[in-house]
Amino acid sequence: MPIPGNPPLVTIFGGSGFIGRYVCEALVKAGVRLRVAARDPRRAFFLQPLGQVGQIGFARADLGRADTIEAAVAGASAVINLVGLFKGDLHAIHVEGAGHAAAAARDAGASSFVQVSAIGADPGAESNYGRTKGLGERAVREAFPQATIIRPSVVFGPEDEFTNRFASMARLPLLPVIAPRTRFQPLFVRDLGEAIARAALDPQRHGGKVYELGGPQTLTMRELNARVAAMAGQRPAIVDVPDVIVDGLAKLGFLPGAPLSSDQWKMLARDNVAAEGASGFDAFDIVPTPLEAVAPEWLGRFVSGGRFAPRATA
Repeated sequence: MPIPGNPPLVTIFGGSGFIGRYVCEALVKAGVRLRVAARDPRRAFFLQPLGQVGQIGFARADLGRADTIEAAVAGASAVINLVGLFKGDLHAIHVEGAGHAAAAARDAGASSFVQVSAIGADPGAESNYGRTKGLGERAVREAFPQATIIRPSVVFGPEDEFTNRFASMARLPLLPVIAPRTRFQPLFVRDLGEAIARAALDPQRHGGKVYELGGPQTLTMRELNARVAAMAGQRPAIVDVPDVIVDGLAKLGFLPGAPLSSDQWKMLARDNVAAEGASGFDAFDIVPTPLEAVAPEWLGRFVSGGRFAPRATA
């Protein structure tokens, strides 16, 4: 619903990414002004058609450089941090960068700060990713106590590197599956984007809270691969890869069809589902979208004969 009067300004770090474009879409529909902060703002220019003339602006900022953050949040009533890495200096971005962004938002007088973390974030996590995400949450809360923390499970959507990768691999006669029994709650990127936008725009309702967001289905990695393959019109033989083999592949840093680090393997070994009793999509009045309801729209390109050809069933 559009916001009447002088629209507030929202700064979003990571707005040019996969999730970011859907957060920006939801915010633009709400009628706010956006400032997309990125190391290379030109990579975010594709967002301009989402809004009216002058509704979306851009700022050069790097969470790894604290001196660039202050200008990016100046005058903002809400700040959102979506930035996350799987390789590189995770501590500098997930912990120090997130903390600097929250402190800058506080000093700028912002009324809300939304930190997008991940299910499994824990300062004591075995994986570097989960540990730095957990430490990042702590750094954000120390700087901005009323920050909203959002922890999503794995996210799917047209531009993802999740369903598209599985569908591409499903073209092979054999589809190897690692961590076949690990459970996930895949959620639609547009639902996540809407929840993040609502959290930023309603700090009275969402400030200071932690949400764990998952989709309506809990599926094992094997079930996920089977369903994606079926929606992509493929019938590969699905083969579970023994953990001992994956351990070796992780040390080499490679899995057929994708890179695989030891840290990623540690994350895949743990279930990625919302904790029992955790606040989720209900708090945002959002009914999460099932995978099968939308994924065939973009997985149709993998189907022989096009998106309207008959598909295999899982």
